[in-house]
Amino acid sequence: STTDFFMPIVDDPFTFGAIASVNAVSDVYAMGGEPLMAIAILGWPVSKLPSGVAKQVLEGSRSICNKIKIPLAGGHSIDSPEPIFGLAVTGKLNKTDLKPNDTASAGSKLYLTKPLGTGIVTTAQKKGIVKQHHLQKVVDNMLTINTIGAEFGKLPYINSMTDVTGFGLLGHLCEMCQGSNLSDEIDFTKVPVFDFLDEYLHQKSIPGGTNRNWESYGAKVSLSGDKQKAILADPQTSGGLLVAVDPAHTASFETFCKNNGLALGSFGTMVPKKEITIEVYHP
Repeated sequence: STTDFFMPIVDDPFTFGAIASVNAVSDVYAMGGEPLMAIAILGWPVSKLPSGVAKQVLEGSRSICNKIKIPLAGGHSIDSPEPIFGLAVTGKLNKTDLKPNDTASAGSKLYLTKPLGTGIVTTAQKKGIVKQHHLQKVVDNMLTINTIGAEFGKLPYINSMTDVTGFGLLGHLCEMCQGSNLSDEIDFTKVPVFDFLDEYLHQKSIPGGTNRNWESYGAKVSLSGDKQKAILADPQTSGGLLVAVDPAHTASFETFCKNNGLALGSFGTMVPKKEITIEVYHP
């Protein structure tokens, strides 16, 4: 049982409701489970925005619930200064399929199922500098449901898994390392990112959450340059699954992903615990 909610990440209410719902159900998929039902959480500025707009948010949410064949079984709404929407989600799994975020083993190879950069691009939208085709790619990415997580749960050679959201890749990887009593080495050139981020980084399109993230875990990370920090600590909305795979089975995992429409490559390796939790290098 899990919940997640936030304020609008895009302007269109239907799309906002859909993205918030994809983000919320991801927490179940990220542990290898399948959602069973959802309950809506809605905060709405009733004196500023008509109820018809809130209805569009709910319709966006229902469209996602319909896609994954679960009921949106009611919910609760309050009057709030700004729009807030999300879901409380109940899921199920076999205990043998459970993928916690603190059970990685030394030597495990790391994979990420979605590119990084949603915070950078949505901040560019707020600044009025985003190109529409770039924004659309990011929106499509945020609307991609992490249903593959339920299949990952059945793969015994995946030893740990989580999703990457507001704490950025480094934050969620720090949790995985510390919980597993390990460290990690990242090849920055292999981290999946949107290929147009440089344009917005040059225009200082960096969300406030990036610096807050860095302040909370930067002392545990070794990297070089502001670009690496801006991308790896970028807060993600409806991000991908971070997966730790037994090194003897990477070929099988990559083939499985390819057969399910994902072309993935490893970007990091879990190693025995060192003084620095995460080391980022750029060969």
